[in-house]
Amino acid sequence: MKATHKSRKDRVIRFLWLGEVIVLFAAVMAAAWIRFHTEPEYQVQFLEQTPWRAILVAVAVTGAMTAFGLYQTHVRHTRMDFVLRVTLSFAFGGIALVVLYYLLPQAYLGRGVLAMSLAIGLVGIVVVRVAWVHLFHSDVLKQRVLILGAGRNADLINSCMRRRSDRRTFTVVGFVPVPGQPVQVREDLLIHRGEEGLHDLAERLQIDELVIAPDERRGGLPMEQMLLCVQRGMSVVDLSSFFEREAGMVQLNAVDPSWLVFSGGFDYSTPRRLSKRFFDLIAGCVLLLVSWPLMILVGLAVWLESGGPVFYSQTRVGERGRHFTLTKFRSMRVDAEKNGVAVWASKDDDRSTRVGRVIRKTRLDELPQLVAVLRGDMSFVGPRPERPHFVDMLNDEVRYYGVRHSVKPGLTGWAQLRYPYGASVHDAEEKLKFDLFYVKNHGLVFDLMILLQTVEVVLFGRGAR
Repeated sequence: MKATHKSRKDRVIRFLWLGEVIVLFAAVMAAAWIRFHTEPEYQVQFLEQTPWRAILVAVAVTGAMTAFGLYQTHVRHTRMDFVLRVTLSFAFGGIALVVLYYLLPQAYLGRGVLAMSLAIGLVGIVVVRVAWVHLFHSDVLKQRVLILGAGRNADLINSCMRRRSDRRTFTVVGFVPVPGQPVQVREDLLIHRGEEGLHDLAERLQIDELVIAPDERRGGLPMEQMLLCVQRGMSVVDLSSFFEREAGMVQLNAVDPSWLVFSGGFDYSTPRRLSKRFFDLIAGCVLLLVSWPLMILVGLAVWLESGGPVFYSQTRVGERGRHFTLTKFRSMRVDAEKNGVAVWASKDDDRSTRVGRVIRKTRLDELPQLVAVLRGDMSFVGPRPERPHFVDMLNDEVRYYGVRHSVKPGLTGWAQLRYPYGASVHDAEEKLKFDLFYVKNHGLVFDLMILLQTVEVVLFGRGAR
């Protein structure tokens, strides 16, 4: 078949990662050869042990690149931003390798070989990325997509996926209006098929995938022609699945309850719950052991600026709507909510203290939540826990908002990575698109990816308020 339901973006990123692993592997081998080419006997002995050491270097550096967001498909980087991220990736990757060599001496490459490996690898990665950008900006390698529908639902592709970075793996050939339904798509994007069958039109245009996006499905879908498209090797998906796959979100305007019920996902099996809890306990204990000196310094800074209390506690809504107590370092004045009414934090909130602005920006104020993770009220990764007042309001105003409470809330999460801090009903609705994607697709590998990319959020200050 020409295409499958599996995301081409995932395959593209895996292919890029594999290419960069090969580049880094080759960089280590080249560095070893350069270092010992004048000592043939020692060179042969060293090169015999180099391949598995080279793999460790490649894994460490690409792992750091993941943490700095260089394998995110939905984020655009400026040239300076990219240079900074890739440089930091190699620096942190090198530090991780030094720690590894201390714990596992037999993996040691030698300072000269490691330094040359990182230098050659950095140049190689930059060359690969430049070539990659030019290669995948070409439409030749992109999946050709035809949209059946030209109304409000179909136009969401133009309004929500208009950036070039959103369309790295596909190109929209056009929109086919459904007879009897309103047209909202621009005229220059429309394809009128006249008496031509949908399957013949798709074949003539060399379509790889047909996206079904009418405003009204009842009696308006040419099922037999769609079946012929499938028989001729084309992938046929609905708009909700297309958004889920390509944008990493559940598009609320295009989804109905039946899609949520029948589209799969929502793994709450015992093995998944046990693996998630084990992951939370290990990650929570490690972070607590690493961060306790920093927590003491933060608490001291809060106390020195404005006295006690150092911590503040709030009731939040957790899994299945259960309430729990969340504790954070106090980042606002003691009288921040003196009238007793819950208020969302805003940009440059004047209720924040000087220390509070720093610890909110760096997320240090959230470190005490590790206690809630270890206690089992929260998970390391999950939707952001909200206050009961906001939850009651959002349940009334935002469709499917309650679905996010089918998993434990988290210290970090997919929505926190993909959308800025929410401070309105509109923001909550936008973040819900990503929260639902996580709830529907969560897994151990996904959790680990989110955790690594959270490093980028903390270092670059995205989303904090």
